[in-house]
Amino acid sequence: MRVHLNLATKPMETHRRFLVGSGLVAVVAGVALVWLGWHVYTVREANAELRARFEETRRKTENLDAQRAELERFFQQKKNKELNDRAVFLNSIIDARSFNWTQMFMDLERILPGGVRVISIEPKQVEGHVEVTLSVVANSEEAELKFLRALEESKVFTGVQVQHIGVPNLGTNQSSDQKLVLLSTIYSRS
Repeated sequence: MRVHLNLATKPMETHRRFLVGSGLVAVVAGVALVWLGWHVYTVREANAELRARFEETRRKTENLDAQRAELERFFQQKKNKELNDRAVFLNSIIDARSFNWTQMFMDLERILPGGVRVISIEPKQVEGHVEVTLSVVANSEEAELKFLRALEESKVFTGVQVQHIGVPNLGTNQSSDQKLVLLSTIYSRS
């Protein structure tokens, strides 16, 4: 028969649990290190590409700014400035001549209610669109409101602004109910 006796002064301790735990932590830490390293690498690559695109855009912007400055110097020369002013003047004359009065009268006729008369129409070319100043006389407040509502609901007359409402000075045969309305609107026929 065999008896197992431990004659050591200190009993033998097993460190198996600690070694397994520390090995597992080391493996997890190694995987995390590899993953973080890969993440840092991809972020640096993306940033490098972004910096390259930013630098290319900055270079193009500087080139365009230089070209714009060169063109501004060219157009500021006296000869070219006079030519540009003349072209602007001729274009404004062409725009004024190309205003379609007939079409505007047809559009105005469609929305003009009974009891409202147009006294004057003054179109102006302003920044690429036609601003029309209208003077109308309405026989009643109801006719005036119908006309203003019709202008606001119209697709060709936009931005209606009433500038003045008063009593017209049309002579001896005027009714006390009549009102003179001065307004401006933007006429755009597409």
